[in-house]
Amino acid sequence: MNLRGTNLTKLREQEFDVLIVGAGINGAVSAASLAARGVKVALIDRADFAGLTSANSSNLAWGGIKYLENREFLLVNKLCKSRNKLMQAYPSTVKEIRFFTTITRGFRVWSFFVYLGALLYWIIGRCQTRPPLYKTAGTLERQEPVINTEQAAGGLEYSDCYLYDNDARFVFRFIRKALDYGCVAANYVESTICSFDNEIWNCQVTDVISKESFTLRSKVLINACGPYVDEYNASSGEQTQHQHLFSKGIHLIVDQVTDNKRVLTFFASDGRLFFLIPMGPKTCIGTTDTEVNHPDVAVSDEDRDFVLSNVNALLDLERPLTRDDIIAERCGVRPLAVSRGSQERADWVQLSRKHEIDVNQQRRHLSIFGGKLTDCLNVGDEVAAIVKQLGIDAPYEHKRWYGEPAAAVREEYLHQAKLMDLDSLTDPSSSEPLSERFWRRYEDNAFELLERIREDRSQAGLLIENAEYTRCEIELAARQEMIVKLEDFLRRRSKIELVVRREDILKAPGLRQACKIFFGDQAEQRLREYAELSGA
Repeated sequence: MNLRGTNLTKLREQEFDVLIVGAGINGAVSAASLAARGVKVALIDRADFAGLTSANSSNLAWGGIKYLENREFLLVNKLCKSRNKLMQAYPSTVKEIRFFTTITRGFRVWSFFVYLGALLYWIIGRCQTRPPLYKTAGTLERQEPVINTEQAAGGLEYSDCYLYDNDARFVFRFIRKALDYGCVAANYVESTICSFDNEIWNCQVTDVISKESFTLRSKVLINACGPYVDEYNASSGEQTQHQHLFSKGIHLIVDQVTDNKRVLTFFASDGRLFFLIPMGPKTCIGTTDTEVNHPDVAVSDEDRDFVLSNVNALLDLERPLTRDDIIAERCGVRPLAVSRGSQERADWVQLSRKHEIDVNQQRRHLSIFGGKLTDCLNVGDEVAAIVKQLGIDAPYEHKRWYGEPAAAVREEYLHQAKLMDLDSLTDPSSSEPLSERFWRRYEDNAFELLERIREDRSQAGLLIENAEYTRCEIELAARQEMIVKLEDFLRRRSKIELVVRREDILKAPGLRQACKIFFGDQAEQRLREYAELSGA
């Protein structure tokens, strides 16, 4: 039986201290934080882990520089502290990157004043990154010729952070950590009907794949359903102080527009920050900020044209980008936490991504609203503190639950990799040594990869062209990462689908082999499902 099947059996048979519904970033950090402290935790999601908002972000861990304009200094301070903590805890994954911001003539704020704001931002961030620099229009053009400086009044260069891999992979890191601490997690398990009786939550859940239903019991229920928090609360009769508004954001991924490894930042025609973010050999462009009434969203032609028209106006390209240049798209909603019945809708673009946790003490129920990846460690700690107040014992209260393994573990891994000359097996087209890539993705589980390659050096061979994933990695994912559908791996455990066109993925000779590793006898069925999803 595979890991998911084993966990489904445990979900049926055990009673838990805490059930977390929703496995985006809020649910993932809650599970890791609680499980590390010795709390008996179950985590379920009706789709894949990190399947919605947490898989459609800008891949940035930033301190919220835009909130300075609203004088939300306390929020910026909190986010900068969180960003710094992520940088220190995950040095292989959360990395500093320079931002090049262009200010056009006639902008609502003088360009040098924007630079002063960046200087304040750097100070609030405890000077943990390289300091900001003011740039004249001429300097911008010399250092980044792709920028159209005809209307530029000036600009600045400052630092924030980005995720080397994709956001969904980062979320899964916390789920993997929670599993290591004894959390029982399963994707594609939907919670339908919940009731609180005799101090216990009884939740009817259904395995979306097999359609089998069973009852899951826990003392505490945490609603971490992201944009569906309100909908799930309505089904269980839960009343809260907060609710969500929704902003649709999209990104388009195209071939690399500049080989400089920095984020290009502008103000789009709607006044929102607009990014061009490096993504290996590609560039991720966005984002939009469209008010919507429901979290079920899709990319429209209007969205595509908005992004393309802005990027074509802001850059000096050899030819304008068109829809034919789009390799992949990302689309999701930002769930924005507001007080129930508030009128904050009027300042739509200015709404922040702060999180709120509503607690029903009598029913031992938590609802997590809003939030963003940068602030995730705070969410995990706050949830653990609340659960303790609800009477759940946490025998290892002060256990550190996040971060990469100790430096000595990494040094031992790199030493073993060097002794076996692992990096000589790196694909020539890759910009990163195999040893570094393994560690960043799998941390101490990378030792398993070394062992497989010692047994058979062909395990270091790539299966899917242009994907930078080896056979032994795919085997490890099959054992440990609950790959239920091909898209789970291609879109979320990896970023293959974000940098390779779907039609090219389907043509890759090794794709069928990968499916066989993931799905065994169901390989052809899962491959057909993916092809149908891709419209092939």
